[in-house]
Amino acid sequence: MFGLFKSKPVDPVDYFSEEEKQIIVRAIGKAEQRTSGEIRIYIEGNCTAEDPVLRAKELFDSLNMHQTSTRNGVLFYLAMVDRKLAIFGDEGIHEKVGDTFWNEQVSKILALFKQDKYVTGIEEVIHAIGEALQTHFPYDEKTDSNELPDDIVFGK
Repeated sequence: MFGLFKSKPVDPVDYFSEEEKQIIVRAIGKAEQRTSGEIRIYIEGNCTAEDPVLRAKELFDSLNMHQTSTRNGVLFYLAMVDRKLAIFGDEGIHEKVGDTFWNEQVSKILALFKQDKYVTGIEEVIHAIGEALQTHFPYDEKTDSNELPDDIVFGK
């Protein structure tokens, strides 16, 4: 696989192999087994906002991630061509973990991306987000359901 943040345009759908996509989707499913929280990944070529956090919030809203029952959805956003990323957590989880947690996850993934460990970086951050969600929103088999799809969402 070529470098994640190369400057040449990349079709986000084709960036990861089918096997790598399945690894990422399985990581989401595994993380969500232990929590009522929801994790989604959105990958596109260009970020339409200067600040990727603003773009992540826009996408978060358009994907109706704010409609989870306890406001504990998390969107992991990647803009491949523009070399931007953000992690956006809804108010329920953000109140529990704060900016420091999100910044630590971004730093962690950037360090792994610099080592060309793209899928590993995504998996590790999904795992860490899942742990935080489990701590604050543990899974309850009587009341919890998978409120959002686990698949990767691809933009343009």
